[in-house]
Amino acid sequence: MRTTVVVVTWRGRAHLESCLDAVAKQERPHRTLVVDNASDDGSGELARSHHSRPEVLRLPVNTGYAGGIQAALEACETPYMAWLNDDAMPKPGWLGALEDALDADPRIGAASAKLLTSTGEIQSIGVGLTRDGHGVDRTAGPIFGFCGGAALTRVEAINEVGGVPSEFFCYYEDTDTSWRLRRHGWKIAAVPEAEVVHLHGATAKPGSVDFHRWNERNRLLTLLRNAPLWIAAREVARFAVITALIPVKRDVPEAANFRVKLRLKVLGEVLARIPHIIKTRVVP
Repeated sequence: MRTTVVVVTWRGRAHLESCLDAVAKQERPHRTLVVDNASDDGSGELARSHHSRPEVLRLPVNTGYAGGIQAALEACETPYMAWLNDDAMPKPGWLGALEDALDADPRIGAASAKLLTSTGEIQSIGVGLTRDGHGVDRTAGPIFGFCGGAALTRVEAINEVGGVPSEFFCYYEDTDTSWRLRRHGWKIAAVPEAEVVHLHGATAKPGSVDFHRWNERNRLLTLLRNAPLWIAAREVARFAVITALIPVKRDVPEAANFRVKLRLKVLGEVLARIPHIIKTRVVP
């Protein structure tokens, strides 16, 4: 048993059982750990009563996906740890394909699975990085980082680079971790044979105010920790200038990330975290 499969859930009762059923069908022996982010819908109780008998770590407050993964990392006793969304159902052979990828090269720190929609379209084989520091799902070609929705990581590697940024709550924790892995000389592999059906957005709703807040804030924090400082400073300044111009522009998109109140909150949170983020910049 070399892998702990970590399923982070928050109010995930509607899809958690399907996730655990799929994990239980994996051929490779593994430990299953459900991190219950203080759910109030019975998710933890459902996990405890599941026939596969997973371990359940209930947290006193909702720490988000990033906080849940970090809590699991601190409790992990296996050399490999899989990250899995509670709305993801891995197909048989998923874990074996990911373990084989890490076994094949001791410098691979993370292996990213292929995420599919419920109708079979490719959603992600990993994360790409745009020139202005946006993390994007890649559906083909080389990847920059692993997609945290369904991936296998080497515990030694994650601990070496400082763990998971639990302060992110959710979104960009995989991009930030991938960037730090690469700067420490670790490789990241795409493993298309490891397939997972993912009900994207079943827990955190894309397009919501919180979704945009976390995305905008964590992108800037990821750049401040990992990118050349002039690029990070440029993107923070660009975000501030766009925010200042919104009240005088005529055609402003209706998306939540163009609301001045939200953007000011993002800027405030980023500025408050700069001293900590700069201290954790990766200089291998």
